[in-house]
Order: sequence, then structure tokens, then C-alpha cells
Amino acid sequence: MSKKNSSVNLKNNFKKFKDLSSIYQNFEKDLNKLRTKTFLVAVSGGPDSLALAALTKIYSSKNIKKFYYALINHNIRSNSLSEAKQVKILLKKFGIRLEVINNKKKITKNIQGEARKIRYDNLINFCKKKNIKTIITAHNLEDQVETFFIRLSRGSGLTGLSSMKTHTKINKDIYLYRPLLGTKKKYLIKISKIMFKKYFKDPSNLDKKYLRSKIRNLKHPLKKSGIEYDQIIRSIKNLAASKATIDEYVKKLLKEIVTKSGNELRIDLKKFKSINHDIKISIINYAIKKIKKNYYNPRSKKVINLIKNIESKNFKKSTLGGCVFSKKKDFLSIKIEKT
Repeated sequence: MSKKNSSVNLKNNFKKFKDLSSIYQNFEKDLNKLRTKTFLVAVSGGPDSLALAALTKIYSSKNIKKFYYALINHNIRSNSLSEAKQVKILLKKFGIRLEVINNKKKITKNIQGEARKIRYDNLINFCKKKNIKTIITAHNLEDQVETFFIRLSRGSGLTGLSSMKTHTKINKDIYLYRPLLGTKKKYLIKISKIMFKKYFKDPSNLDKKYLRSKIRNLKHPLKKSGIEYDQIIRSIKNLAASKATIDEYVKKLLKEIVTKSGNELRIDLKKFKSINHDIKISIINYAIKKIKKNYYNPRSKKVINLIKNIESKNFKKSTLGGCVFSKKKDFLSIKIEKT
């Protein structure tokens, strides 16, 4: 099947269904707002990412933007490489060239957390090689709610509970774009079934040893109790709006209390101790990201413990997120931890 015919066939399938056509129109409208011309689409083989592959393929047929596609094979499951090859063959039928990147690092603990880190590290490296500025993922409405509950269970503050943003910066050069955060998973499953006739299931999604899987199983009990995901999403949006207001204040405050000297950040301790607790958390998270170029913030509990240490009379030095925090006269020094 030629590239042109594959795009036409996918597009014609969308036209048959009003709900799917509406999803594509919103997707196209949002993507048109981005100045980026080249994207990397993160694929897994599940219904969400296959739906994203279909959406981007149709979009590329009439827009001057280029899409690369990559699947990270973590080598956690024995048949993961075989499955990755099947996904590659499936997408090839529709004119989509998939790059399979094999992880060579053994993952033995904190499996989902480590796998996520490795996935983004590999995607970022791919972007650097191809000079790509934006990674697109298929995070959807259910992922947003699940992330909210995960962070809630860990005692996250406002920053964590406002959950994922549509457009965020991973590092100084690359952005992460999540265009499907407002789309329900059932529609992405429908797209995958109609477009590709199949999708691949990851058995770990049902493994109850993982917190996300446990939370996923709460959806139906919550619904029976009268709590719908749409209601939770409204709360998340309200929290995000509050966070945006605080972020503006934090930006102004950073200029007043944080300075950079070479490979060191310095925070005015007197001013730091006088600000609100949630703002302190934001300042610490900012400092770690600035120094280490991390995408994810440390766990809120660890940040809170660090703040307690900093404010104690006997504080001298502490570490968090690969950074060393130490007291130097009237300021807090933050440097990269030597390994």
C-alpha cells in the first residue's frame, strides 16, 4: 500500500464516524497551533499509541510537518521484542515507519519508574540525533485521572495534584506534547480497532503489584458510588488553574531569592524561610530541575523532609534528586551531587 493510499484509507475511516471525526478535527486544530515542524511519536502497540499513530499519519498527509515513530522495547517481558516487531509490521502496512529501540539496561527494581525514565532517555537521544524538538505521547483522560490518584496516595501537594500538562518542557531543547489528555480511552480503542483492526495488550497493565493497575481497577467501584471521571477531571482543571496563579508568583519570587553562580544555585535563606510552605516546595523543585535538568520532580514527601532539615538549627548538608544542599552563611547552596 502506497503512503498516499494508506493516508486516504485512514482518513476515509474517520469520516464514517462523527465522534472520531470530531476527535481528529480537535487534534488537527491543536497541532496547527504548534510552530514545531518535526515530531517524534512515542508508540507502544497499545490502543492509545496506535490511535495517535493513525491521527498523526492522517495529519501528515495534508500538513507540512514530519513525524518519526519510535517504540522502546524495555526487554522486561520475554516476548517484548517479538511484539515490537509485530507492531512495526502492522504500522508498515499503513505507510508508517517505526523505529524499534532496544533497552540494554537491566531493570530489577522500581520497574515502572525505571522503565519510564529509560523510555524518555531513549526518546530524547533519538530526538537529538534527528534534531527533533517535540515528543508526542498518547496520554489520555484516564491516564490523567490515574496520575491524580497516584499522586494523591503519595501525599502530593498542589503541583502534583494538578497533574499532567498538555505541553511541557523536558529539557532546554525538547518539549513533551500530550494532545489527547481530554480524550477518553474508549474512543482511542475504537480508533485502533477501526484503523488497524487490532492492538496489543501489555499484561503488566493488569498486574496488581503495580500501583497504577490497582488504581485503574477503582474506576468501576467509583462509578457505582456516583463518582465519574469527568467530575474528577473538573477538579484537576480547577487545581491546575490555581497552580498557574501560584506559578506566576513563583517566577517573580525566583528573581528575588535565587541566583546562579557557575555550577551553583544560591537561595537567600532568610527570604526562603519566610515564604509559604507550598511555595518552598516549588522553589526546591525548580532548583533541582535547573541544576540536574530532571523532567520529574522528586516525591513531595522527600521535598518536605528536605525543607524540615534546611529549617532546623543544626542543618549543614543534605542530598535530594542528585543535588547537594548545603548551608553557606546566609544562603542555601545547591550543586550536582558527585558520584
